Amino acid sequence: MTSATAQPNDPGESTESAEDRVRIFDTTLRDGEQAPGFSMDRRAKLCMAQALESLGVDVLEAGFPQASPDDFAAVEEIARSLRNTTVCALARCQTGDIDTSARALERAHRSRIHLFLSTSPLHREHKLGMSKQQVLDTAVASILHARKYCADVEFSAEDALRTEPEFLVEVFSAAIAAGATTVNVPDTVGYTTPSEIYELFTYLRQHVRDAHKAVFSSHCHDDLGMAVANSLAAVSGGARQVECTINGIGERAGNAALEEIVMALKVRAPRFGLRTNIDTHKLYPTSRLLSQVTGQAVQRNKAVVGDNAFAHESGIHQHGMLKHRNTYEIMRPEDVGIAETTLVLGKHSGRHALRQRLEALGHKLDDEAMDSVFKRFKALADRKRDIRDEDLEALALGQDPDATGPWHLTHLNTSSHLGSNATAAVKLRHDDGREVGEAAIGDGPVDAVLRAIERATGTDMELTGFHVRAISEGGDAQGQAQLTARHAQREWNGSSVSTDIIEATAHAALAIINRIERQVPKQHPQHSFTAERSHGGLHPDRRAHGRVQQETSA
Repeated sequence: MTSATAQPNDPGESTESAEDRVRIFDTTLRDGEQAPGFSMDRRAKLCMAQALESLGVDVLEAGFPQASPDDFAAVEEIARSLRNTTVCALARCQTGDIDTSARALERAHRSRIHLFLSTSPLHREHKLGMSKQQVLDTAVASILHARKYCADVEFSAEDALRTEPEFLVEVFSAAIAAGATTVNVPDTVGYTTPSEIYELFTYLRQHVRDAHKAVFSSHCHDDLGMAVANSLAAVSGGARQVECTINGIGERAGNAALEEIVMALKVRAPRFGLRTNIDTHKLYPTSRLLSQVTGQAVQRNKAVVGDNAFAHESGIHQHGMLKHRNTYEIMRPEDVGIAETTLVLGKHSGRHALRQRLEALGHKLDDEAMDSVFKRFKALADRKRDIRDEDLEALALGQDPDATGPWHLTHLNTSSHLGSNATAAVKLRHDDGREVGEAAIGDGPVDAVLRAIERATGTDMELTGFHVRAISEGGDAQGQAQLTARHAQREWNGSSVSTDIIEATAHAALAIINRIERQVPKQHPQHSFTAERSHGGLHPDRRAHGRVQQETSA
């Protein structure tokens, strides 16, 4: 462990020199990971840790080494791997915890031991069975012990927002005197409000002895939906470290969301006058990486990184955006790593957005044709939630976006065995009277079905997205398959629902092929039903660029 070298919060560093900067303490891998549904294995934790270092977090809480051998190993591996970010290990104010954390951090380039002890009357009486003096003595002894291993020690007064302010002054004064370089004021149960936490931080900064020798930190939970607001209020009250998580994951309702705090400080810089070291262009990719490794989707309306954060469907909003983006956007999607603003076409959309999208697709319509297309678009939008580019092209070409032909699935048979390839046989009927059959093998039944359909129709596609999710519960639950494929230099989408996910996938693939054929007519060769064994065609695992995702929802 590099305790001899100066670290971000060492006593030797002047906190005054960094008064315009808020340190970002990320606890995604500790407080976030211990929330139900967000557990990560060691490899996923290391992957996230490297992404968080690249994002620019100042301190990364890698885990609670005393909790389990696997947690210890994860902290140890992360500590060994990171170069610039301080790696932090959590420990109770117990000798065994502190010693274990020190061992896990031995090979860290920059390290911190994070101690916590409850201070509120409720916790003192019902959880610890300690008096105020016993809490003070335990905190001081633990900090002194941790300082033997590490120059950077943080002390957290658990349930601080329900602790007597006068006692917090005593505890933090003693902690700083013992060598704590950061003192954390956690709203452990998400109980406080912005005005209360601002007043508390102001009070503590004024009354704690030698307050200038330590960094004051905020750690807010979202039980009442105010974690980010409370964190920003704490910053206004003098906090210069904020403890937070990617996507706001964490115990119960979660922690303060890192991306929201960082962008609030950036967008409202004239008000706060503060900065962070975060590379905001990496916020969206980091958010999506966490979603990928945990299997938990980001809610669509999530601030900053949700799918709807830079999407506009209202006709009034879309018209304003087309005139000047600042009318309805306070930050640029590019600033958080999203490619561009999306004007979502739906039942609330207006004529201006529809015309712009049709022109981008190469369809310039006169006013009379636009009137006709717009009426049909509105009727379609009332029936269909997601309107795709191929739907718009069908409208522009005078076709029916809901058409189901020309190909129809009449027979599907799949077989798979553990340790061997899967096979699939399909029969298709075309509206022109042709009947075509093909068979194929693949790495799994989905792969085999897609190969067989591609051969039967003679349509070349490159699968770029494959998503499967349950849309009901129970043994007879329905599953939805959503496919995205590239053909003729553009993306095509198809989806279908069935109690058999293989059947849903087949129909989704046919939906894409049918849309291609309706808009790009071509001659199809005659086929006969054969048991081809050669590999070729679609391969969801190889061609979807790792984007195969399984989701479940009620």
